[in-house]
Amino acid sequence: MTEVANPAAADDQRITGDILKVAGVVVLGAIMSILDITVVNVALPTFQTTFGTAGHPLAYSTVAWAVTGYTLALATVIPLTGWAADRFGTKRLYMTAVTLFTIGSALCAMASDINMLIAFRVLQGLGGGMLMPLGMTIMTRAAGPKRMGRLMAILGVPMLLGPIGGPILGGWLIDTASWHWIFLINLPIGAIALIYAFVVLPKDAPHPSEKLDVVGMLMMSPGLALFLYGVSSVPRTGTLASAEVLIPGLVGLALVLGFVVYSFKPAHPLLDLRLFRNRNLAISILTMFLFAVAFFGGLLLVPTYFQQIRGESVLHAGLLVAPQGLGAMLTMPIAGMLSDKLPVGRIVPFGLLFILAGMASLTQITSTTSYTWLILTLFVMGLGMGGTMMPIMTSALKTLRNAEVARGSTLLNITQQIASSVGVAIMSVILTNGLKDAKLAGPAIASRQDPAIAAQIGGPAGVKQGLAEAAVAFGHTYWVAFSLVAVTVVAALFLPRKRSDAQPADDAPADAAPVIVH
Repeated sequence: MTEVANPAAADDQRITGDILKVAGVVVLGAIMSILDITVVNVALPTFQTTFGTAGHPLAYSTVAWAVTGYTLALATVIPLTGWAADRFGTKRLYMTAVTLFTIGSALCAMASDINMLIAFRVLQGLGGGMLMPLGMTIMTRAAGPKRMGRLMAILGVPMLLGPIGGPILGGWLIDTASWHWIFLINLPIGAIALIYAFVVLPKDAPHPSEKLDVVGMLMMSPGLALFLYGVSSVPRTGTLASAEVLIPGLVGLALVLGFVVYSFKPAHPLLDLRLFRNRNLAISILTMFLFAVAFFGGLLLVPTYFQQIRGESVLHAGLLVAPQGLGAMLTMPIAGMLSDKLPVGRIVPFGLLFILAGMASLTQITSTTSYTWLILTLFVMGLGMGGTMMPIMTSALKTLRNAEVARGSTLLNITQQIASSVGVAIMSVILTNGLKDAKLAGPAIASRQDPAIAAQIGGPAGVKQGLAEAAVAFGHTYWVAFSLVAVTVVAALFLPRKRSDAQPADDAPADAAPVIVH
C-alpha cells in the first residue's frame, strides 16, 4: 500500500497553504487533460486540409480518430489507475502521467501525417487518463471530509470551464498561429506541473500487497474501449443499426458485463463494484451519469448552433458560450462551501433546476433568437452547473473509508467518461437525423461555405427557410436534453438530505496508521 501524508490531521476545518499547494498541482494536470480534449475538437477541420489537400481533404471520419484514439486510451488506462497507485505510489504515478501527457503533446505537434498524430494522441491519452482519478484521490486525501467540498470546487473549475474555454483557445491559436500550438501550449504547463508535483507532493513509500487483477483487466479495459468506440461511431454512421456500431459496441458491452459478474469473486478486483453497497456512492454515481449525459451532450449543441445557424466563426462561437462558464465560476465556490456545511441533497436539486430552466428556454430556439436572450440563458445554465457537478462528486467520495477513496474516484471517472460519450452520441444522432428530415436545412447550412448552393434552393428566401428548419431540429434535440435533466432532478432527490448521511462511514482516527490508498 501507499503511505500518504495527510495534511488534514492538523486542522480539519481550515484550508491551509499546504493543501492549496496540493490543489494547485492537481488543477494544473486537470487543465491540461480537459482543455486538450475540446481544443482538438476545434482543429479537426484544419487536420482535414493539413494532412490532405484543400481540393481533396481527408474524410472527417479519419481525422476524428485524433479524438477517438485519445478517448479510447483514457478508457483503457482509467481502470488500472487504482492498482498502479497502490503498486507505485500516487506521487510517482502522477508525475509519470504528466510526463507521458507532455511528451505525447510534443510528439503530436511534430506529426507529419494523420496516422502519426493518432498514434501520439493515444500516448497522450495514456497519461491523461490517469490524471483525473489520481488528482481526485490526492485532493480527497489532502482535504479530509470536512473540507472536501471546497477543495472539489477548485478541481471543478477546469472540469466545467474546459469544454467552454477549449473552443475559444483552440480557435484563437489556430487563427493567430498554427494548429501545432494547440499541442505545444501543453509543454510549459506540463513542465511546471512536473516540477510543482516533485516539490509539493509528499514522498511515496509504497508497500504493494495486491496483485494485478489480470483477468479483470483483460475484460474491463478492452471491453470499455470497444464499447466507447461503438458509441463514438454513432454520430458518424447516423444510426445504431450499423456493423461499425453494433459489433464493437456489443462485444465491448459483453466484456464489461462479464467483468461485472466476475468482479465479485476476487478479493481485490480491478474495479471494486462492492463500493456500490454504499447507498450514497451509488445514488451519487447514478446522478452523475444522468447529469453528464445531458450536460456534455447539450454542450455540443450550442457552439454548433452558433456556427451552422448563425454563421459565427469558431472563435466567436466559443466566446458566445463563455457566459456559461462565468455563471459556473460564480456558484461553484459557494456550492463547495455549502457542501462542507450542508448535505448535498439540499444543494444539487436547486442547481439542476437552473439547468432545467435553461434547457427549457433552448427548446424554443429559432434561427433569429436574440443573442441577449441566448447569453442570459447560458449564464443561468452556468449558475446551475456550478452548483451541481462538484457537489455530486463530493457526495460520492465523502462517505468512503480512507482505503476506498482511490477506487471510488476511479469509478466516478469511468462513469463520467462513459456518460459524456453516450451524451454526445445521443444528441449528435438526434440532431443529424433532424437536419436530414428538414429538406432545406442541409443545403442552407452548406451555403454558408459555398454561396452557389443558395441558388439551388431558391436564393436568400430558401436559405432563410432552411436555417429556420435547422433551428427547429436543434430545439427538438434540446427537448431530449431537457428530459434527461428532469430525470436527473428525480435521482438527485435521493441524495443525502441529513447531515449525518454526508459524513465518512469509517474514518481513521488521528493516531491510526498511515492512510492507505488502493
